[in-house]
Amino acid sequence: MGETDAIARYASEFLGTFMLVFTIGCNVLTGQTVWAGVSIACVLTVMIYALGKSSGANFNPAVSLALGITGKLEWKEVGIYCVVQAAAGAIAGVCYAVMFGSNEFLLKPVGDHSLLQAGLAEMLYTFMLCFVVLNVAGSKAVGSKISTGENQFYGLAIGFVIVAGAYGAGNISGGCFNPAVVFGITPSGWQAPVTYILCEFLGAGLAAGAFWVVRPSEKEGLQIPELVSKLTSEFLGTYFLVLTVGLNVLSGSPAGAFSIAAALMSMIFALGDVSGAHFNPAVTVAIMVADRLGRPEAKGPSPQDGGAYMGVQVLGGITAAFTYAALMGGATFQLKPETSSWGQAVTAELLFTFVLTFVVLSVATTKTGLSQYFGFAIGMCVTVGGFAIGKISGGSLNPAVSFGISTSHILGGGVFYPCLIYTIVEILAGTAAAGVFKLTQPSEYLTAEEMPLKPKV
Repeated sequence: MGETDAIARYASEFLGTFMLVFTIGCNVLTGQTVWAGVSIACVLTVMIYALGKSSGANFNPAVSLALGITGKLEWKEVGIYCVVQAAAGAIAGVCYAVMFGSNEFLLKPVGDHSLLQAGLAEMLYTFMLCFVVLNVAGSKAVGSKISTGENQFYGLAIGFVIVAGAYGAGNISGGCFNPAVVFGITPSGWQAPVTYILCEFLGAGLAAGAFWVVRPSEKEGLQIPELVSKLTSEFLGTYFLVLTVGLNVLSGSPAGAFSIAAALMSMIFALGDVSGAHFNPAVTVAIMVADRLGRPEAKGPSPQDGGAYMGVQVLGGITAAFTYAALMGGATFQLKPETSSWGQAVTAELLFTFVLTFVVLSVATTKTGLSQYFGFAIGMCVTVGGFAIGKISGGSLNPAVSFGISTSHILGGGVFYPCLIYTIVEILAGTAAAGVFKLTQPSEYLTAEEMPLKPKV
């Protein structure tokens, strides 16, 4: 029985990794520029759902390493998994090259980007991928619920990290985030494969460390104050959200809003049970105001902790903005598009930040909120707003995003004040959402004694 189980695990890892790398090759060699990231994310998602019970569905040596460091996978299995995954990637590369009759898909930095910039991009989004895997599939609090059916979002959360990274970082490094993918791509020299793999493994190691900080109970003997874990969660979630915003905008991504939405969704699924996964001062304000309008049971932080949340969110946004500027050779962008008026921009930000914060209140803070797809519902608000008003206001919907964009744009000779105007409007939108939430969800403001009795069957 043990040998049969081992064969099933290794065969599953081979099949999942092979299909992932083969799908990447087909998208690149057929010139699919718009939907390639979604295609690759979807094959990863469906293979995770199909094979997760058989092997854990790593399909990535960096993921296996992160699981090994955190004690979620035995080191012997880590070694075998890595060999199987690398072999699957290499064989997939041969197969798509044979099918197309040639392989012009070279592993190297994209355009004028340096190998250092490409390596940093690979490290950051491999970190994000491994971090999400550890939180949604490896943690005791969330990952353990997969077997009971209480966690059916894990594949979506993991797979759509690829949507987040492919459309931004893909224009810097090509978007591997996986040493097995590196083995499936023809190298343009020896430096790129070595750099990519080392940076991806570094990202995996850092993800394991961050996982212990946000979930100290996962490491025996580690004691970290709860507020520190929450603030670290808010910093990381906001950081990857704003980083994805900047890279998509500066690279002229054809699917920018969807990529940003995917980043938000994945990090909400990963950290929702740690800090509430606000990643947005307007969301924090909306939840705090909703609590103080008479809700019997508070769903948000205290005023003191809420202030700390917002400070860390803004810091995460600014740090991410300087990161994307470094990755893009110092390039930045202004907050408000040149073609729109301030009246148009303010109106757009007010309405769609209202939508985002109202949805957060309705699906993530109610007594009967969504238990499975809360992250999807919130993330897709960015798809709604990003495409609808991206050319009007930029679709920030978040003071941390606004501060990050304006602060980094000073490097390019821009001005700082737009973020202050945006922040005021976005906070007002969050406050208004809290008022409308009380109006439309009156049951949230009833005590247990005031709730109407359900009729007996």
